[in-house]
Amino acid sequence: MLTFELSPANDTRSGFGAGLLEAGKKNDQVVALCADLTGSLKMDAFQKAFPERFFQTGIAEANMIGLAAGLTIGGKIPFTGTFANFSTGRVYDQIRQSVAYSGKNVKICASHAGLTLGEDGATHQILEDIGMMSMLPGMTVINPCDYNQTKAATMAIAEYDGPVYLRFGRPKVTNFTPVDQKFEIGKAWHIHAGTDVTIIATGHLVWPAVEAALQLEAEGISVDLINIHTIKPLDEAAIVASAKKTNCVITAEEHNIIGGLGSRVAQTLAQHHPCPISFIGVNDSFGESATPDQLMEKYGLDSKSIYARVKMMKGI
Repeated sequence: MLTFELSPANDTRSGFGAGLLEAGKKNDQVVALCADLTGSLKMDAFQKAFPERFFQTGIAEANMIGLAAGLTIGGKIPFTGTFANFSTGRVYDQIRQSVAYSGKNVKICASHAGLTLGEDGATHQILEDIGMMSMLPGMTVINPCDYNQTKAATMAIAEYDGPVYLRFGRPKVTNFTPVDQKFEIGKAWHIHAGTDVTIIATGHLVWPAVEAALQLEAEGISVDLINIHTIKPLDEAAIVASAKKTNCVITAEEHNIIGGLGSRVAQTLAQHHPCPISFIGVNDSFGESATPDQLMEKYGLDSKSIYARVKMMKGI
């Protein structure tokens, strides 16, 4: 039976802000740069605590990435912060050339990712960022699911040597992972063991996957449920082991189904254990303007859609 100790719902960007502050307290080499979105990224607590280690770059994201890369040469551990669209699409060349190619220890931290940016619309709702960043050699890509996991991930990447893309969001989501969790980069969290179907979820789709699993379990369908918070490096062993048990896999993500979690899982299974697989995600389209809940329902990124997809896959 799936059981959790729930904390008050909170946004994952606040988990980043809390984790950044703790990382700064622990290591005085941690510095932060922001492109005129300090409040939105919840970086203000770090700015207040360590004003000499905070750099406001203004709306100049390319310059921010270049500054961050340069700071690593002096031993600093820079965390950059802006919206996911501006953290990746706007500055991809700078990230590729100045950070990834030279293996700089820059932590690219991106809020307001996916459809849940809501009313800001398609121009801001980047749904390609996980794929873009995963394709960069040497780049670690992390997409945590709630406040607690985002805080733990932020603290963990401060201790990791190498470029990282950390993705999180604006809306409040159910906070269900342990407060004192140890975040292991590249290690999946096996939430629940089952034998009939594997559900592999990431980011804001993890809790809807839990809700769907609870309903399915109540109907006698045994769910093997995995939280993939690290898209790259991917925990291939956990995915293959689960697929060998169930021979039926569904992935769920707030991202284009092309290039994201689903693509990475499919590639892994094609190499190690081919089996039926289905993808919950945005089907090769841009988003639109509406509330986050309306968008998640319309694009089928909710517990009802995951539940229905399992029923379809199992022929029930």
